[in-house]
Amino acid sequence: MTDLNEKINAFKRLLEIMDDLRAQCPWDKIQTFESLRHLTIEETYELSESVLDKDIDGIKKELGDLMLHLVFYAKIGSETKNFDMGDVLNYINEKLVYRHPHIYGDVEANDAKTVKDNWEKLKLKEGRKSVLSGVPVSLPPLVKAYRIQEKVKGVGFDWEKPEQVWEKVMEELNELKHEVEETGIKDNMEHELGDLLFALVNYARFIDVNPEDALERTNKKFIKRFQHLESKATDLGKSLKDMTLAEMDVFWEEAKRNEL
Repeated sequence: MTDLNEKINAFKRLLEIMDDLRAQCPWDKIQTFESLRHLTIEETYELSESVLDKDIDGIKKELGDLMLHLVFYAKIGSETKNFDMGDVLNYINEKLVYRHPHIYGDVEANDAKTVKDNWEKLKLKEGRKSVLSGVPVSLPPLVKAYRIQEKVKGVGFDWEKPEQVWEKVMEELNELKHEVEETGIKDNMEHELGDLLFALVNYARFIDVNPEDALERTNKKFIKRFQHLESKATDLGKSLKDMTLAEMDVFWEEAKRNEL
C-alpha cells in the first residue's frame, strides 16, 4: 500500500503521461468526448464484471483503465478551455462536503438510510425540478428501474413492507397471465410484463438484493452450464441439434451438481 505522497505522485505521473500521449500519440491525438464514450462504457462493464467475479486484481486493473478515461476527458476539456482536472476535483470535493452535512455540518445522521434520504432532499434544494431528473436516460432499463425506485424512496414514496410488494408482484403476474391467455394482444402483454418486471425489481430492493447483480450471476451460471453441455456433446461426437432434451438434461444436471 502507498502513502498519501506516493498516491499524489502516481496521479501526477498519470497526468503527465496523458499530456505526452495527447501531444505525441497518433491515436490519442484524435480522440474526442464522443469517440471515448463507448470505450468508457465498455471499461465500466469490465470493472463491474471483475466486481461480480470478486477478482481483486482485476478490479485494481479495471479501475486504472477507467481512471485513464477520466483523465482523458479532463485533458480534452482543458484544451477547449472549458474545464481541467482541477475543476473536476474541486467540483466533486465541494459537492461531497455539501451533501454530507452530518460530517461537515451540524446535521445528525446515524444510519445509511438517513444519509440517503438527506442526499435526495439536498438535490432538490440545488434546483432540480424532479427527484427523478438525476436518473440518466441512457441507463439500461433494469438499472434505471432500480434507481427510480431508490430516488422516490428518498422522499417517502415507497411501500412499507416487503409483503406488500410481493402482493403487487403476484397481482402483476396474474394480469400478465390474463393478457397472455385471454387477449394475446402483444402491446398489452408487453405492458403487463413491464409492470411485472418493475414490481420484481421493487421486491428485490426490499429484500436487499441488487436485481442486476442477481440476473448477471444467473447469466454466468447459465453460460457455464450450457458450455458444459456443449463440451459433453463434443466428447460424444454429437451435435446439440441431434440430441433430445432428455439427453441434454442429463449433462445439464451434471453441470449443476459440479457447482456444489
